[in-house]
Amino acid sequence: MAQRPGIFPTFFISGFECSTFLWKNKQRRNLIAETQHDRHAQEDYNILRSLGIAVAREAVPWPLVDSQGNYDFSIIDPLLEAMRQTQITPIWDLCHYGYPDDLDPFSEEFVDRFARYCRAVAEYVTARLPGPYFFTPINEITFFSFCGGEWGWVAPYRNTRDDRFRFRLVLCQAAIAGVKAIREINSEARMIHIDPLVQVVAPRDRPDQIEAAHHETYVDTFLAWDILSGKEYPEFGGSPDILDIVGANHYSFGQMEYRENGPHQALPPDDDRIKPLCELMHGVWDRYHRPMIVGETSGMEAGRDEWLRDVMDESLAAVNAGIDLHGVCLFPAVDMPDWHTGKWLHNGIYDLIEEGDDLKRVPCEPYIAELRRWQQELNRVVALDADPYSDPVELQDVVDAAKRLQKVPDRNWH
Repeated sequence: MAQRPGIFPTFFISGFECSTFLWKNKQRRNLIAETQHDRHAQEDYNILRSLGIAVAREAVPWPLVDSQGNYDFSIIDPLLEAMRQTQITPIWDLCHYGYPDDLDPFSEEFVDRFARYCRAVAEYVTARLPGPYFFTPINEITFFSFCGGEWGWVAPYRNTRDDRFRFRLVLCQAAIAGVKAIREINSEARMIHIDPLVQVVAPRDRPDQIEAAHHETYVDTFLAWDILSGKEYPEFGGSPDILDIVGANHYSFGQMEYRENGPHQALPPDDDRIKPLCELMHGVWDRYHRPMIVGETSGMEAGRDEWLRDVMDESLAAVNAGIDLHGVCLFPAVDMPDWHTGKWLHNGIYDLIEEGDDLKRVPCEPYIAELRRWQQELNRVVALDADPYSDPVELQDVVDAAKRLQKVPDRNWH
């Protein structure tokens, strides 16, 4: 028996880009198809198995399975079969920036419709896969509310701060209702609520924007989690048990200089205003004291291995500081296109190389080598055995490694 058992069968987690939004041009995007994950599901899950990763963030694409409240989940059957074959546990993402065409998120129907859909998903997947069961009802509520509520990138194409605030409240209500609906089907199901770690600073020559930047960092960043935990708008029904597991995403563009209109400007990696990841994680831990994962992280191009090294250094510094960290999600497993330009980002564990009509999976060897180094450092498996749950994660190994290595928070993200 593990002295301090982890929540997941492996400490390292991965996942697949699965957005299904209506984009600026009013056309439905399906990143599952654009990356050919739907065609390569078995290969993609075999890749994870070979990497010693037994948990994957995966989507049920709500707008593609829900036709006016009638469900056809056959689109996820190839994913379910690949999971059965590889014994990899999904974290089901039930709304990844997309909702059905006939639904208005500002209507009274939205919350009830989402709850019914969540219940139907839970019935479908729990009947076809063994537990434990993990769900992310709505991915990145805070970012989604900006993306669709203020910037107008995706439906519902709103473009004011008031719209963003209203949209976020609706998404929080829907997520809470979704959690309750899922647990009517399986009371032991765990929830992971994912949002970005963000720090916003005022331009050096704009002291008048210090207050707005501070509000976005210390209020806006946390409001969705606050609502889910019951700290704010308790009438919505949030609670610590609803919040459950906190997934904090960390990317290079998450620390920004404030801009009044539109997305903020990412800080350069040597900017002296950057805060160490450990410090950002501590802000989440101190606020909620819930189990945490790094919900998504990845570097770009040739910097992927160095990014993982920095993230792991910071994560172990966080563990040493008492944070209950249960995993780090290397996202995505296979490459994804930039939403705006369509160019491949080269941020996956595997790159995608076009060969005719096919997207060939090609490993990023330095990234994988760095993953292997950390698996060995933390006494973690480097490939899955017949039963990934037979030897659960021993978090004491992670704690011991953190004490042995004595990593120190570092603001330099070169």
